[in-house]
Amino acid sequence: MSEKTNYFAHHTAIIDENVRIGKGCKIWHFSHILSGSEIGENCSFGQNCVVGPKVRIGKGVKVQNNVSIYEGVECEDNVFLGPSMVFTNVLNPRSFINRREEFKKTLLKEGCSIGANVTIVCGITIGEYALIGAGAVIVRDVPPYALMVGNPACQIGFVDKAGMRLEFDEYGIARDSFDGSCYKLRDSVLEVLDKETK
Repeated sequence: MSEKTNYFAHHTAIIDENVRIGKGCKIWHFSHILSGSEIGENCSFGQNCVVGPKVRIGKGVKVQNNVSIYEGVECEDNVFLGPSMVFTNVLNPRSFINRREEFKKTLLKEGCSIGANVTIVCGITIGEYALIGAGAVIVRDVPPYALMVGNPACQIGFVDKAGMRLEFDEYGIARDSFDGSCYKLRDSVLEVLDKETK
């Protein structure tokens, strides 16, 4: 059973038995945390969110209103999930066939942000610090730092840790507005360089 002494849950929220909720979390109106789920410290869940069962969420994750994080989804640290974005966990659902044994894993890596009303088809990985624009439909893996828009989503550039679009100089170098890291674009693949790189 989870201990509520270290986190806040609104009185309308439902917290099942056998969950782990980290210190400093906030769980708001009409949200439900299902059994077997693990949530790291300092996460927030807006109104009408569902987590689990058996979902793993890292530290500092922010989940906006009306988001359901189904079994098979894992969020690493500092992920942002925008309002009413949607996960799936089965590729070919039928109401008359139980496919619980066929759930596909979806992994959201550290620092990525998912915009409002995005749909993420199951079985893919969203790379570190990627930014998915509002309303996009993600049907394949997303590279780290990628900026994705549209339906189906396509990549239109790269962003830094602050979510600002990277601008590359004549040498293919860009600098991060958040921490000064440097990036090199080689054959459409972003490489993170040492901060001292010119």
